[in-house]
Amino acid sequence: MEPIISIKGLSKKYGDKIVLQNINLEVEPGQIIGYIGPNGAGKSTTVKVLTGIIQDYEGEVTVMGRKLADNLMEIKGKVGYIPELAELYDLLTPREYLTFTGRLYHLSNDVIEDRSRRMLESFGLLANIDQRMDSFSKGMRQKVLITSGLLHNPEIVFMDEPLSGLDANAVILIKELLQALKQEGKTIFYCSHMMDVVEKVSDRIVLISNGMILANGTIDELRQNNGDTLEQIFSRLTSAGGFTQKADDLAAAMKENFTAQ
Repeated sequence: MEPIISIKGLSKKYGDKIVLQNINLEVEPGQIIGYIGPNGAGKSTTVKVLTGIIQDYEGEVTVMGRKLADNLMEIKGKVGYIPELAELYDLLTPREYLTFTGRLYHLSNDVIEDRSRRMLESFGLLANIDQRMDSFSKGMRQKVLITSGLLHNPEIVFMDEPLSGLDANAVILIKELLQALKQEGKTIFYCSHMMDVVEKVSDRIVLISNGMILANGTIDELRQNNGDTLEQIFSRLTSAGGFTQKADDLAAAMKENFTAQ
């Protein structure tokens, strides 16, 4: 089966800082890929390359059988991107924002209206569809953002910390949504720090640190080689450990008293 995403020799620098180092990765259609790593590991940079936001990189990226650099607008029209933080134009209502987003993807007004209402109703936000978003909580904004990323029914969905700010019920809903999208043949590229969610929903897990892939496999394959839980695997491969001592040191620092000289 031809991979729906193929990354060969992907590298990226910001000045002298190396963010990605020779990333090689293939993703099969219909898979949920858990893409995890510490802060600054290169997760968001990878996603921004794959969604066409970052275009100055080394290496070759192919999406849906087409070279990304040569087919950028066509590919952008078939993928969805849900970042952790994004500007939502606070003075707009969800209806206005989703209409704006839908028209960018050349959806008809009827399709935009129908999908917006149904998706916002699932998120419990239908009553707020005409309310300005400057009064929305972070979780409400995130639900609108998720809706906008899925509105055009993309073939590939890139999620970068999509659960940020969501309550427990919304997190459960997103986990169920991921499985529903998978059943429809969608491919999900999922970045998160929430190890329990990644472990439960991912077909394959890719662990990246310092811009390099350290592990790539199913959770069972990673357990065989590195540990019992994804959290343990993550810790072992990306940290020097000693968390108990570090926690004790932090607590002690809070109680330290100093006499002004």
